[in-house]
Amino acid sequence: MAEKDSSEKRLSSEDEFSRQVGRKEARKLKARDRKDHGVRFGLDMLGVIGWSVSIPALAGSFLGAWIDRTWPSRFSWTLMLLLGGIILGSINAWYWISQERKKIEKDR
Repeated sequence: MAEKDSSEKRLSSEDEFSRQVGRKEARKLKARDRKDHGVRFGLDMLGVIGWSVSIPALAGSFLGAWIDRTWPSRFSWTLMLLLGGIILGSINAWYWISQERKKIEKDR
């Protein structure tokens, strides 16, 4: 009886090992087929994230500087809109990254 239990455990552990190897091999084959997700894709993604934060920040600072020149007040619209642009761009980048992550998890 003890031999039967140990042989069943050994077979189940071998089956699990085979399944793990099969899953890893399938992921490798899928990654090999997807040529667009290489080093260049990663660098492009960093560029898109950088631009998605910097463009709203620059737009906010330019708009704020124009407001400060046109209608002077005791508040610095340049700083407020710069901060608003950074926040807006960061939210945009976070949303875009989360969508990409969902696609990656879906493929797994």
